[in-house]
Amino acid sequence: MKINTIRNATIVVEYADKKFLIDPMLAPKGAYPPFPNSPRQDQHNPLVSLPTSIEEIINVDAVIVTHLHYDHWDEAAKDALPKDMKIFAQNEEDAIEIQSAGFQNVEVLQEDTVFDDIKLIKTKGQHGRGEILKLTGLVCGVVFKHQTEKTLYVAGDTVWYEDVQEVIDTHKPEIIVVNAGDNQFFEGGSLVMGKDDVFEVYKAAPASKIIAVHMEAVNHWGLSRGELKQFSKDKEMSPNLLVTDDGNCYTFK
Repeated sequence: MKINTIRNATIVVEYADKKFLIDPMLAPKGAYPPFPNSPRQDQHNPLVSLPTSIEEIINVDAVIVTHLHYDHWDEAAKDALPKDMKIFAQNEEDAIEIQSAGFQNVEVLQEDTVFDDIKLIKTKGQHGRGEILKLTGLVCGVVFKHQTEKTLYVAGDTVWYEDVQEVIDTHKPEIIVVNAGDNQFFEGGSLVMGKDDVFEVYKAAPASKIIAVHMEAVNHWGLSRGELKQFSKDKEMSPNLLVTDDGNCYTFK
């Protein structure tokens, strides 16, 4: 297994001889206005450039879109991806919207999806807490399983809550990817994991490798890589927590 962290939540996973692009945000630096009602209103999204070419990023077998917020599925991705690319969406509503952009090979991810003998298991996510959920909407994660690979859990845009614990207890993933930028608006609290959420993941899966992504790439980020690294050191998570830079690639045997 190889996990290439691209930018924000965008990663490329090589798993059982297949390549998956997850949550592609492929626009050049500064292409979109900042998220409103949040910090850094003078900075346009994305805040940083892609670490490699779009052509290399989209050279994959399938795409997984956990939800349709533009920092996970943007106009640049719609333009760049071949219209016959296999795309997995979290539900029928998202699938219809993706199809409306011209994509012809869209499938709704289930809890028992199989792609070329790789099990893809849709998991629940909670994109914040309380009233903000009325705005953020539905999201998902995905567990990858194959007899030749370690089990991988890509949690998606979720905070720590009981269903994340349940996924870890049920599937016992050895590799976990968490969106850990603690992104926030001025009201409503964390939209994705902050440092305390990541610590809960670590406590639930102390033997797993945890990869932190979705950091410092869009204007409403709340947790820096440096702060998470220091927190990880203080909590003695450092051997297990990988705080990534854009373009890092990790191999797990």
